[in-house]
Amino acid sequence: MAAIDIGTNSFHLLVARVDPEGSFEILDREKEAVRLGSGGGDMKALAPDAIDRGVAALVRFAQIASRWDAEVSAVATSAVREASNRQVLLDRALAEAGVGIEVISGTEEARLIHLGALQAVPMYDRRHLVVDIGGGSTEFIVGEGSTPLLLRSQKLGAIRLTDRFFPGGVTKRRRVAECRHHVSAFISPLVRDIRALGFDIAVASSGTAQTLAQLIAVRRGEQPRSVANLTFTAAELEDVTDLIVGLRTPEDRLSALDLEPRRADIIAAGAVLMDQITTDLHISEWRISEYALRTGILVDQARRHHGEDTLHRLSDIRRRSVEALARRSGEDLHHAEHMTDLALELFDATVRWHGLDETDRDLLEAAGLLHNIGTFVSHSAHHRHSYYIIRNSEHLTGFTEHERELVAQIARYHRKSAPKAKHPEWAALRRADRERVRVMAGILRVAIGLDRTNRAVVKRLDVTIDDSVLRIGAVTEVGADASLELYTADQRSELLAESLGLEVELTQVEDPDVGRGSHPALGTAGELGDQPLVQ
Repeated sequence: MAAIDIGTNSFHLLVARVDPEGSFEILDREKEAVRLGSGGGDMKALAPDAIDRGVAALVRFAQIASRWDAEVSAVATSAVREASNRQVLLDRALAEAGVGIEVISGTEEARLIHLGALQAVPMYDRRHLVVDIGGGSTEFIVGEGSTPLLLRSQKLGAIRLTDRFFPGGVTKRRRVAECRHHVSAFISPLVRDIRALGFDIAVASSGTAQTLAQLIAVRRGEQPRSVANLTFTAAELEDVTDLIVGLRTPEDRLSALDLEPRRADIIAAGAVLMDQITTDLHISEWRISEYALRTGILVDQARRHHGEDTLHRLSDIRRRSVEALARRSGEDLHHAEHMTDLALELFDATVRWHGLDETDRDLLEAAGLLHNIGTFVSHSAHHRHSYYIIRNSEHLTGFTEHERELVAQIARYHRKSAPKAKHPEWAALRRADRERVRVMAGILRVAIGLDRTNRAVVKRLDVTIDDSVLRIGAVTEVGADASLELYTADQRSELLAESLGLEVELTQVEDPDVGRGSHPALGTAGELGDQPLVQ
C-alpha cells in the first residue's frame, strides 16, 4: 500500500506492507519540498509554478509506488482545500501521474493523524493530546484509546504565519509578539474545550515538531538517529524558540543551526506557534510521534482490506512491533516468549535488589523476545548481529532512540563475553545505563539457560533471597529432567551474581500442579503446540 500526503509545505510518499495483524513493514519513502501553498490569510489560489512542482513530484511518487505494485491513496490538505483553482491540480495529477487525489476536510485530516500517531507512541491507555503543525493548518486531537474525543483543525501553520508576520522568514521582536498574540487569540475557544476534556500525555507530530526536537537534542549534546518518541520539556522548547527567533534571517539560521534549507524561513513561525500552544495549554512535556497523516492513510487502507478492527489492538504498541520484528526475522517465538516469561519472573522477584522500574521491565521483555534475531543473518556471533538489527530496524515503534539502544545492548550481551570498557557502544553509555544493561543481560542469560532445550521444561520460577544468596527454584512437572537447563543457567549466572552482589543457587522443584498460561506472542491459550509460529 502507498500513501501520499499532499501538504502545504511538502509532499510525502510512504510505501508499506501491512499485514492483517496490523504491523507495518516500510518498504520505501520519499519527500519533496514543493511549497504548494502560500498566503497570510486564506490560501485562495495555487500558483502555476507550485502546481508544476506538485505534479512533477506526484509523477515520481507514482513511479516509485508502481515498482512495488502498491495501491495508492493520495490526500490533499489545507492548501488544496482552500484553493479556488484546486481542480487544475486534481485534473493534472490524474492525467499526468495517474494519481487520484482526495481533498479531505480539516476534521478528517485530524482523524487520520490520530490513527497514524497511535501506531508510534504508547499512549492508547492514557487520555492523550495530539498536535500536528503543518504549513497551512494545525490539527488538535484529544483521544482515549482509538476513539477521538475532539477533532479540530485551525488555520494556523508555519507557512501561513510566516507570510503574515515574518515575510521572507525575517523575524523582528515586535512581530514575534504580534504572532504570539494572534495565535493565542485564535486558539482561545479551542484551549477551553481541550482543558475541559483534559489529557495525560501531549504528543507532537509533523516536520516542524521533529525539527525542533532535533535542535533540542543537539543542544543537550545528543546526536539521535531519529527523534521518534523523544521527549522534551516546555522550558527546552522555549529556549530553542528564543534561539531561533533571535537568528533574524533564514541565512543566519542556516549558518548557526543544522536545518533543512527549505525549512529555514518557516521554522521561526513554527517554533513560535508550538511554544504558544505549549504555554496556553499548560503542557509541561512533549513526546514526538514519527507517524502522522500518511501512516493514518495506510491504517484506513488496511481497515478496508482487513476489517474495521484491524490495527486497533493498540494497548501495547511496543509489544506488537517487537513481535512483528521477531516474526520477520524468523525468531522461534515459542522459545523466546517462554524464556522471556522466566526472565520477567526473575526481574520481579529481585526488584528490591536491582531497583529498576516498569520501563526497564518493558526493555527486558523486548530484549528477551528479540535476543536471537541475529541468527537470521548468521548463527556465528549472532548476539552482535542482534544488536545491529535492533538498533537499526525501522519496525520498532513506541521506543525512543535511547531505549532502542538499551534493548539492543541487553540482547547483545545475552551470551559470550560480559560488557567490557573496550566495547565502544557499551563505553558510550552513562554509568547508570551500564548498570541497567548489566542487570538485565544477567537476568536474560539465566532465563535463556533455563530453556536450554527449547522444550519449556522449566514452567515457572520460585525465587527467594536470604543470607546474600539468590535461590532460584526451577519449577517443573514431576519426573521432568531439567539437568541440562540447570547446568546451563548455572554456567551463565556470573553476570547476574556480580550485578546484584548475590550468590546464585539453582535447584529443581517438582510440582504436580504446574501449567502454562497464554502469552500474546503465541496467539494461543494453554500448552505450546507442536509447530513453530514462524515458517
